[in-house]
Amino acid sequence: MGTISFHRELPKPSTSSSPTSSSTSSTSRTETVNGSHEFKIKGYSLAKGMGVGKYMASDTFMVGGYEWAIYFYPDGKSAEDNATYVSLFIALASEGTDVRALFELTLLDQSGKDRHKVHSHFGRMLESGPYTLKYRGSMWGYKRFFKRTLLETSDYLKDDCLSIRCCVGVVKSHTEGPKIYSIAVPPSDIGQHFGKLLESGKGADVKFEVDGEIFDAHKLVLAARSPVFRAQLFGPLKDQNTQSIRVEDVEAPVFKALLHFIYWDALPDMEELMGSTSKWASTLVAQHLLAAADRYALERMRLLCEAKLCEGVTINTVATTLALAEQHNCLHLKGVCLKFIALPENLKAVMQTDGFEYLKGSCPGVLTELLQYVAKIGEHSVISCGYRKEGSLDGSDVNGRRVKPRLQ
Repeated sequence: MGTISFHRELPKPSTSSSPTSSSTSSTSRTETVNGSHEFKIKGYSLAKGMGVGKYMASDTFMVGGYEWAIYFYPDGKSAEDNATYVSLFIALASEGTDVRALFELTLLDQSGKDRHKVHSHFGRMLESGPYTLKYRGSMWGYKRFFKRTLLETSDYLKDDCLSIRCCVGVVKSHTEGPKIYSIAVPPSDIGQHFGKLLESGKGADVKFEVDGEIFDAHKLVLAARSPVFRAQLFGPLKDQNTQSIRVEDVEAPVFKALLHFIYWDALPDMEELMGSTSKWASTLVAQHLLAAADRYALERMRLLCEAKLCEGVTINTVATTLALAEQHNCLHLKGVCLKFIALPENLKAVMQTDGFEYLKGSCPGVLTELLQYVAKIGEHSVISCGYRKEGSLDGSDVNGRRVKPRLQ
């Protein structure tokens, strides 16, 4: 991290000008945006012998606005090393030009003694500064990272498993100038005002009957937030009796949460709403809220529910969540569910759930897509075990100072 300051003085005024003078200053700050990723390699002994130049790749991870991936070569990256060493590299996995970064590659000691093998550029001066990666696929790392015979008798290998941690620090620069004001502006609290209006019931002019419960609300607020409510309350085909509207196919707690979002612009506490700390109960509410958000065209609420469901994917809930994503055109959530189910360690267990039976009956077309994901996972596992030619990933010299693109 470094700071460079520039100071410019205005020319001295002449004797005929005003005796007052002024100066300005600005500061350029160069810092690193840091992030890390841990890559576990299980079944190391099975990966040996795949061949020089064949690799195992981590999932991509994001640091500093760029995607990265770790590449481990059990038999070494280059033929001249004759499989004596394992190789380890970090690669830029997204589009980027002249991305400057610092790196740290660590082989974790699994004995609990914290004797990790670390190659780091953090915390020390570099002769030529941070490393520059030119293109997507550019790599930095070590062809001779660790001697294989020593690795296989060390504490780094435990239960046929290796753990590798990679830290990336992407270099970012920005310039700060003088501020012309210093007034602290508080964040918007309009949601709190509308939320308290809902709680007070003052000025309410419409009632909703849901499962025998009555909810008071304000027509203008509902119309401003939802085009469906706007049409229902003020459109040409509006309900004749807007004093009390019966809502079908929505449960009372879900409708209450819907109103909470409309007024507060935030989802309620799921555990408080259900009176339960169960993760399954929170997922169930999020599923119902997603359907309600789609019904009333509340896009922000739909995305919030989609994000919560992505975080809460489990064996017992993923099939019903996938069906919901298909029915309400939630493409990102659908992709997350398909990827989760297709994993070999999850597929059989998910197929034995009641939710999977519901999925087959309600959305049979999704099963074809699921098969495609299963095939893709299988193909990826083959590639991760190294069945890709060396030419697809050309790297650097022994010390990793030169980088070349990986063609995709």
